[in-house]
Amino acid sequence: MFRLEDLSLFVRAAALSSFSEAAREASIPPAQVSSAIKRLETALKIRLFARSTRSLRLTVEGETWLPFAVQMLDTLQDGLQQIHTPDDEVRGTLQIAVPSDLGRNLLLDVFRRFRERHPALRLRILFSDHRTDVFKDPVDVAFRYGDNDDASFVSLPVAPENRRVLVASPAWIARHGEPKTLADLEKCNALTYVLRGSVFDRWSLSRDGVEHQVQVSGSITSDDAEVIRRLAIAGEGIAFKSTLDVSDDLREGRLQVLLPNYQGDNVPLNMICPHRKQLSAAVRLLYEEVKTRCAG
Repeated sequence: MFRLEDLSLFVRAAALSSFSEAAREASIPPAQVSSAIKRLETALKIRLFARSTRSLRLTVEGETWLPFAVQMLDTLQDGLQQIHTPDDEVRGTLQIAVPSDLGRNLLLDVFRRFRERHPALRLRILFSDHRTDVFKDPVDVAFRYGDNDDASFVSLPVAPENRRVLVASPAWIARHGEPKTLADLEKCNALTYVLRGSVFDRWSLSRDGVEHQVQVSGSITSDDAEVIRRLAIAGEGIAFKSTLDVSDDLREGRLQVLLPNYQGDNVPLNMICPHRKQLSAAVRLLYEEVKTRCAG
């Protein structure tokens, strides 16, 4: 017989390539993970991991057995969902990855109200602008900007029409004047951020069906898009942001749209899951609430 906890720790240690990371995720001592793996290896009579002081990797036998361990855990989860009542399903821990300023400025209140309505549910929210690997990182769902280019996971549209807009604060416009042309834009101080490992300093704008690429430059670059939003509000320069990220700022007058005759590129927002079996009641309900909030 296998212990459920041992199976879970084996799967997470394999995904994270680390006993210590798996232990940290489960809030247990690393020695407990090591003991779990040893019990499995003894029961199976195979070696699951090749371990050294600097690396941890699955053996050939471990790679062969891993999908069976995942299947056992998935089957157990399916069985639990079949016997739970609807109210009972919205419990446990839901792990969510979300872009930094979208999460902090638009969705944090959604998450908070959602948990209040389902007090048996715990949320673990990861704010990051780095692309989340839903197969490796410990998340149930991730919210991502951009088109779905990977058919291996489930992708549900949240805001399919979400364009970037040029924005600046009223104070910055008062000091520097509002750009009237794309040539004017190239001379402005642009607040840029790192997107998928590269500085996003080539902005795509279209007018009357003609697309233009504008090369911008500025004094500040950050790997955190929320920092760029705050700097724009503080009057440090012009930002090119997702409409969702600055919707409240535009409504409250903290930021204003520049060059409104030009249309920014579309950056649809999607909610993704590693596979359809993870579309639990909690995930489905959260999806509907986030979709409604973004539509508003």
